[in-house]
Amino acid sequence: MKRISFCFVLIFIVGHLPFAAQTTEKEYSNGHGGKIKLPLGDISFADKMVSYKTGTPAPIPENRNPNDGIGKPDFNEMRVSGFVSLGTGGELILAFTDNALVNIEGPDLYVFEVGRYVEETFLYVSKNGKTWINVGKISGGNALIEIGDSTKPGDIFTYVKLVDAGTTSKKGDHMWPGADIDAVAAIGSAKQLSLNSLYLFNTNEAKIKTTAKKELDEIINELKANPLFNLVINGHTDSTGNKKLNQKLSVDRAEAIRNYFVTKLPELKNKITTNGYADEMPVSTNLTDEGREKNRRVEVFFIPIKK
Repeated sequence: MKRISFCFVLIFIVGHLPFAAQTTEKEYSNGHGGKIKLPLGDISFADKMVSYKTGTPAPIPENRNPNDGIGKPDFNEMRVSGFVSLGTGGELILAFTDNALVNIEGPDLYVFEVGRYVEETFLYVSKNGKTWINVGKISGGNALIEIGDSTKPGDIFTYVKLVDAGTTSKKGDHMWPGADIDAVAAIGSAKQLSLNSLYLFNTNEAKIKTTAKKELDEIINELKANPLFNLVINGHTDSTGNKKLNQKLSVDRAEAIRNYFVTKLPELKNKITTNGYADEMPVSTNLTDEGREKNRRVEVFFIPIKK
């Protein structure tokens, strides 16, 4: 039953994934009377809350819901809602699940900070949610961030951490000390497609199943219609078994997808990068069968050649 359900979901995702960035570009209110344009529209936003630690002093209980910091900006000034306050020195970690933050030319990230006061915040990015790169401090009012000084061109990150800089609370700000976060969006954004290895391969093998090729062909058809993308293909395993063998398996599976794409579309040969990460980047627990199945995956990132 699980396999049947998964096949339906995978076909739905592949068949409806909008690859052309031009068709999804949208503008959003920045919370301060201006607009911010995002090339990939609604999927640009961090959409998973990972952790939240309130600072001291803490904000009022009504604005301590960390889920108010994910998804599209929805700050409501009249109700004073739709955002999460960090408190002085507080911390918020968010993740991108259907896209990723990519270091390409120009601003890469926009933090929707709202409220009367705009506090300084330290920004970190991570590929795995464990090892963090300090991008620097977001100065009050400057929420457009270029991560290029701290990362390599083309680097892909799926986690963002915001830490309030601990600036002394201003008079009248005792109810919402620290930064007030409405949303976080990737301007340098790559669309992400996660494929379950159970559907693609037999156990401990890197040969693509015949039943998976139809869905992979649909990705090829989209790339033919929208060629302005480079691809990064990452293989992942769970934590069971031999670490060295898992590393090789994750690389071989990423290479298998790459070779299939190049066979169907030879012009992709120099546009695809592959990586194998074994169990270094889990998206779920390795303590349950369901969690391990989610971790056994191949991720395909569609990186726009131009922002």
